[in-house]
Amino acid sequence: MKRATRLLGILGLIGLLTACSDSHFITDASYRQRVEQDFQQKEASLPQGDLFALFDTDLTTYEREALEFLYAYMPVADIADYSGKFHLMNVRAAQQAGQEMPWGKQIPEDVFRHFVLPVRVNNEPLDSARVVFYEELKNRVKSLSLRDAILEVNHWCHEKAIYTPSDSRTSSPLATVRTAYGRCGEESTLLVAALRSVGIPARQVYTPRWAHTDDNHAWVEAWADGKWHFLGACEPEPVLDLGWFNAPASRGMLMHTKVFGRYEGAEEVMTVTPNYTEINVIGNYAPTARASVMVKDGQGNPVADARVEFKLYNYAEFYTVATKHTDADGVCGLTAGKGDMLVWASKDGKFGFAKLSFGKQSELTVTLDKKGGDSFAVDFDIVPPAETANLPEVTPEQRAENDRRMAQEDSIRNAYVATFMTDETARYFAKQYKLDEDAVAAILVASRGNHRVLADFMTRLRSEKSKRGGIDLLQQISAKDLRDVRFEVLMDHMQSRMRVNAEYFRRYVRNPRVSNETLTPYKAFFGKVVPKEEAEAYVADPMKLVEWVAANIRVDKDCNLGGAPISPEGVWKARVADSHSRDIFFVSMARSMGIPARIEEVTGKVQLIEDDGAVDVNFEATGQASAQKGRLVAKYTPIQSLDSPKYYSHFTLSKLTPQGNLQLLTYDEDAGASWNSLLKTGTSLDAGDYVLVTGTRLASGAVLSEATFFSILPGETTDIDLVMRESKDEVQVIGNFDSESPFTPLGDASSRQSLLQACGRGYFVVGILGVNQEPTNHALRDIAAFKADLEKWGRKMVLLFPDEAASGKFVKDAFPELPSTIIYGIDTDGISAQIADGMKLRNKGSLPIFIIADTFNRVVFVSQGYTIGLGEQLMKTIKGL
Repeated sequence: MKRATRLLGILGLIGLLTACSDSHFITDASYRQRVEQDFQQKEASLPQGDLFALFDTDLTTYEREALEFLYAYMPVADIADYSGKFHLMNVRAAQQAGQEMPWGKQIPEDVFRHFVLPVRVNNEPLDSARVVFYEELKNRVKSLSLRDAILEVNHWCHEKAIYTPSDSRTSSPLATVRTAYGRCGEESTLLVAALRSVGIPARQVYTPRWAHTDDNHAWVEAWADGKWHFLGACEPEPVLDLGWFNAPASRGMLMHTKVFGRYEGAEEVMTVTPNYTEINVIGNYAPTARASVMVKDGQGNPVADARVEFKLYNYAEFYTVATKHTDADGVCGLTAGKGDMLVWASKDGKFGFAKLSFGKQSELTVTLDKKGGDSFAVDFDIVPPAETANLPEVTPEQRAENDRRMAQEDSIRNAYVATFMTDETARYFAKQYKLDEDAVAAILVASRGNHRVLADFMTRLRSEKSKRGGIDLLQQISAKDLRDVRFEVLMDHMQSRMRVNAEYFRRYVRNPRVSNETLTPYKAFFGKVVPKEEAEAYVADPMKLVEWVAANIRVDKDCNLGGAPISPEGVWKARVADSHSRDIFFVSMARSMGIPARIEEVTGKVQLIEDDGAVDVNFEATGQASAQKGRLVAKYTPIQSLDSPKYYSHFTLSKLTPQGNLQLLTYDEDAGASWNSLLKTGTSLDAGDYVLVTGTRLASGAVLSEATFFSILPGETTDIDLVMRESKDEVQVIGNFDSESPFTPLGDASSRQSLLQACGRGYFVVGILGVNQEPTNHALRDIAAFKADLEKWGRKMVLLFPDEAASGKFVKDAFPELPSTIIYGIDTDGISAQIADGMKLRNKGSLPIFIIADTFNRVVFVSQGYTIGLGEQLMKTIKGL
């Protein structure tokens, strides 16, 4: 029975009778009516699966309105994959926090609605973190002011997790706590969940990509006293609006946050989707400028509804950070930081592009005068914004107390981490159950707080065949899967049917990992819901399964925006999915029947795996043969500092779609994709039109880029040039530094020696480290990647800790590949201050700082704060000396 009908019946009458004694969740009648309309539309769009049964139960007015708000704007994954009881539990928990926390009455209704009630933060799996965290945090914060409570919750999060990079799938808050670390997107998801659990409005803010260096970052804004304040998640500071990223954020060009539902706040709206409102908060962090873009056709006429993508150079591609559409006059606009972007406009297969310098240009015209098949190359000089950060004041007493607390929190977290399996205990376990010691030790150590789940699974492996199969299954899934996979998932996939050769079975049937989804136990489910005779027909002719999915799963590109992929079971129930969830669903359904299938990593194409190779699946034209192939060979003349350019660091390939925009080819970075491995002798590509982007990142953050447009023809080889542009300026002296400056060698507090004594005559590197901070961790890993080159150079690198306490926190074993030429010490005599003053660094406390200098007191390189690719920049300068 539909919602509209129910409202006319007895339940509607009961609702009217009880409304007098039951508060509204939404007191604005016009907004409430809009939510009701959106809810009815959502319900009508999902007629399958009885997904709205919760609304036939006894709910208070507050609960019903809150749930209608949530269901109206939820991605389909949250409706199909989580029960109504789960969402009701979270509504009641949010209401309880609002009533019991002392600041509950201070929170405006619209702020509570958008920034406290929603469970979802990003694209993480949902869990019961709100309830768990509330019980841990309520007594800890209830006597504090709202500002102090925000800081306190962040200290609690630091007890639970610290930063460690990982893959792009986002763990749930409880999984991050269980693991005791996470990347920035997971740390910020954890902090937002924790703040919301005690009724504090919070949102995840992120820069899609930095302008001055590769990578991106996410942090948190929390609401207090009528204003949004920022903080680094799991990185507590003594005051709000302070983090290691103040300086890089001041060089940012765009900061986003996704607000659940229809949001009517004061911030600039980037995009309004059926599920969320994306807003631009760059003005909170950096000086900004607004620019308008006019799109014209080849005859000079304005083009309405053209797609306009604003792109930052990052990871060797022009990455889209904002998408707009032109109005009836062919115009759209954007507010951004004062640096350069590439503006790419497209419509009906035609495209055009131009560089836009925010702050220098207020208007730009882009002409759609290009199409697929055009061959040409164009250079871009991209300049990021200048640093303008202003840091809030922190007293020495505040800093000392914060450091004391952080050390205590480290000890709490480390005590928990000490309960994880070590290599020794894992090998003992393997011996007990007669399992492969090396394999089991690697798996259990990597599983961290999830080791009991994996150990329980392994104890169920009885026969030699099942032992080999179970260990292989664990080796097929990702490192993050080991940390959060559930027992029932592993047991489900051990029941896989083997109908093909062993290698295909291992990789494309038993393997539960399809793409970037959370692993679920779908094989037993499909075994029950798909009739045996139909399954046998699909096995005999897998194209019949393609036809079934094409006919029965409706694709709605907007239905799951902002959510994780819908689970295979959820797609089956809803019969509606975004295309990515549909693809995962098809591969999962095929594997459940023993049919080998995959989503191909580079192109993202769905494929059936047959004895003579992969067959592309096209749901729009079932039965179509795989795409025709051609070959690409790129000639590269090595420049002084680079023998073989690396994919993502120096170049990328993107395919031009029929609509006129770009789709990146995603080669495996960990496999070492490079010019040598991909393009020197050639690589196979689908026939079509492509763009090769190359870029040389300079120490200033600027980029010298080139884009080459070319076509791949069936059965033919295309030859192009891969050009790495170089700066015409040779290494220059940029400052002075006294090489006789003293420091204290680590482990010898009684002695001091000068850099000249430690390094000898010639050039040397000095680095001041911010221990356990994300920028320093990145820098050390980047340096480790160039271990051989730096050791071959032979000069010393002096890495200094700001003080003895910081040196005690440094875990050298976390960076095992650092060069042997490193000398560690403590900056007891103000070397960092001398560098900051001499080089006129804006924020002296922003670490790490690295310089290359010589014993004639000349500085030829300086880097401060968050910089990706530091090792390469050091070597580029060194080879130019």
